[in-house]
Amino acid sequence: MFFLRLYDWLPVKILTVALLILITIYLIRKSIKLFFDKTSFLDEKREETLIHFANQVTKVLGLVFFFIYVISPFFDLAKLVTGSVVVAGALALIFQHIIRDYIMGLTYLFERQIHHGDYVIINGNCQGKIEEISMRHLKIRQYDGYLYTVSYSNITELQNGNRGRRRVNESLVLNYRQNPDDAFKVMEEVAETCNEKYSEYLLKDEKGVPVENFKFNHITELNVEFRGHRYSLSGLVNEADIVEAGKKVRYELAKAAHKYELMMAESLSTGD
Repeated sequence: MFFLRLYDWLPVKILTVALLILITIYLIRKSIKLFFDKTSFLDEKREETLIHFANQVTKVLGLVFFFIYVISPFFDLAKLVTGSVVVAGALALIFQHIIRDYIMGLTYLFERQIHHGDYVIINGNCQGKIEEISMRHLKIRQYDGYLYTVSYSNITELQNGNRGRRRVNESLVLNYRQNPDDAFKVMEEVAETCNEKYSEYLLKDEKGVPVENFKFNHITELNVEFRGHRYSLSGLVNEADIVEAGKKVRYELAKAAHKYELMMAESLSTGD
């Protein structure tokens, strides 16, 4: 009898429901993980992405159910639901940005545009590895170590390197006074150097032949920010080596620019 009276106490009910919700979430997550562990009809990256997303969904649903239970003693939920059409419309208008995030997140997930662990470039200025896929945003670990969070509705451009087919693309922006013929010779030399020194990073076919060597792509952009022209070099590398290969190529470009005294583009002066 004491325990029954104790259960009638509202704080005890709330704690009990919270515990039941936590146990249910744990069992659901455990079941999903066991299911993917026992099956193999999806690739590992896809399974990891779905597990991560399911964890986010169960957390949100758990919080929603707990919130509804907490407020239920103070409101008539039936009347609240039937009389809340106008309120729901107003809330939808107010929270349209959040709703759009959820819809776009589901679109990215089910269209398989992104996976947990993919290397991506967001809006042309943020690049790194996807560390977290939530219902509203992505978290990207950039090469400098910073964690970048971006909501789906703010993504205007998403570049996702093909898994296993990652392309290093580095460049020099040279002054428009630089003789292009001299620059071409230097860039060709850098490409040859990279192929000789860093061939282990290149993606190989079944015969061990590089799918695409490091190569000079000529002038890829003119008058960059009114400062000079962009001379680019690229190569198809193993996904695991994308960061290290990029560092090596940038080093060779910087060394060649110094050795041959190439005229680098200068920032525009705001003085005199």
